[in-house]
Amino acid sequence: MSLKFVNRVREIAELDVAARKGGLLIIFGRRRVGKSRLLRHWLQTRGGMYSQAVEGPPDMQLQQIMADIKPQLGSQIVPKSWPEFLEVLAIQKKPWILCLDELPYLTAVDPSLPSQLQKWLDHSIPRRCLLILAGSSTAMMNDLFLNRAAPLYGRAQKLINVRPMDYAAFCDACGQKPGDMASFEKFSLVGGIPKYWEFVEKDQDAIGLAEALYFDFAPYMEQEPQRILRDEGVQGANAVSVLEAIGRGAERPSEIAQRFGTAQTNLSRLFQQLLDASVLIREMPFGESVRTTKKILYRIQDPTMRFWFCVYSPHRSRWMNYTNEERNKLIHDHASSVFEDACRARFPGSSRYWEKDIELDIVAEDPENPKSLIVAEVKWRKLSATEKRHVLSQLEQKWKRTALSQKHPKVRFEVFDATAIKP
Repeated sequence: MSLKFVNRVREIAELDVAARKGGLLIIFGRRRVGKSRLLRHWLQTRGGMYSQAVEGPPDMQLQQIMADIKPQLGSQIVPKSWPEFLEVLAIQKKPWILCLDELPYLTAVDPSLPSQLQKWLDHSIPRRCLLILAGSSTAMMNDLFLNRAAPLYGRAQKLINVRPMDYAAFCDACGQKPGDMASFEKFSLVGGIPKYWEFVEKDQDAIGLAEALYFDFAPYMEQEPQRILRDEGVQGANAVSVLEAIGRGAERPSEIAQRFGTAQTNLSRLFQQLLDASVLIREMPFGESVRTTKKILYRIQDPTMRFWFCVYSPHRSRWMNYTNEERNKLIHDHASSVFEDACRARFPGSSRYWEKDIELDIVAEDPENPKSLIVAEVKWRKLSATEKRHVLSQLEQKWKRTALSQKHPKVRFEVFDATAIKP
């Protein structure tokens, strides 16, 4: 399905500010999140130049860039090296905007490029000209621009992380009914990644979408986790095995290590790589830190990756033998975890809380009263008024049994049911 361009209001505003200032701007975010479409859409409004790097030797990459931008550059010079290319940009008579997309492809074959760019940015970039460097490898882009030892550290006026879009944008782009449980369950299968939205049909149910993306013959998502891990530089079968273990219920580091038959410390570096690549998130009970607690859980962050490892991988051999009721149950349970994340995202700094046999879905500082907490229960169904009162009463009783309640006497209790999905 062809999708219209939606959302990205904040990103476009930041690009407009950068165009007025000139200099260097960094755009990064996971593959298929919509960076390239955002940049091409905005550059068309500004008459900017765009080139997407190819994987190949430096001379081939330079040839590709010049072929892409030559009509707008108006130069007959054919640069043979990066210094020559940067000099061509420096002698242009009019202010320009240039985006070089997939920067990690360029630096992978020429590690000296960041140093050459540093020298050029410090001494030769013309005033009111804007160079945009974009890339999909979150870990590599962080190394290039956030590592204090990196040549380009501190050179960019801003780093923009293009994040997955939300449920409201999904409904707008795909013609889905906002606030409808069926549309949210479809959103949980594609997440905030516009590329996956192209598989959504207006009258298609969640089972049809799951089969189109995951369970049909040669489905689009079959090798997607491996592609994402490769893009992020996370190599080896162990990374997929860790995600498989988490998807099948082993969320504690000790449980994951036990399934590998190894010591937990042997997986520390791999855990950190998956965290740096934004594939995993590390959860701790509210009020605790990684330095002070051993109560750590790892969860798969992206809804599509979570579905792949929690539902697709364990059930792909049996999916076609399941009844529609069984398939809907698997999708419903997955959507409930995505809905819980969406509710938690309303409160910055919020997290779950657990101790012994007690678990609370959301604990957060109350934005209306900093000295108070919000404690909430999340239910992925529509509750009647009577059911809500019953859930609220149970929540209050659970809270009284927690150690955290002794430290925080002021609490506001909430219950979020499926009616909370309305944008």
